[in-house]
Amino acid sequence: MSVIQTRGKRKVSGGLNKSSFTKRLHSLGRLPSNTKVNKKTFLQLRTRGGDLKKALLTIDIVNVYDPAEKKYKKLKIKTVVENSANRNFVKRNIITKGAVVETEEGRVRITSRPGQLPHVNGILIKE
Repeated sequence: MSVIQTRGKRKVSGGLNKSSFTKRLHSLGRLPSNTKVNKKTFLQLRTRGGDLKKALLTIDIVNVYDPAEKKYKKLKIKTVVENSANRNFVKRNIITKGAVVETEEGRVRITSRPGQLPHVNGILIKE
């Protein structure tokens, strides 16, 4: 079964939308990649125009910006500590944009989108 990004079957009032729509390739979506903490693996997806998108499945390194030193570092991810997208993502160690992860040098807030890019960027949080 494919994921399609279109208008729903029901109106706000609860009535049915009349649809003369058939599934088309341009309205195709996909399931979330649910990036976890482990050795780096990713999917290569062909996008419109023949370009490639690399969706991360697992990663264990984050590019961290330290505002105090104004420098970037590569740090190893230990675990996911907090995730405002879904509280169950913390148990499952799923990384999304806005998640807080524990590293060797402290906590880091993720600023990139792991399901869209082949790397993870973050900013060090002062405690």
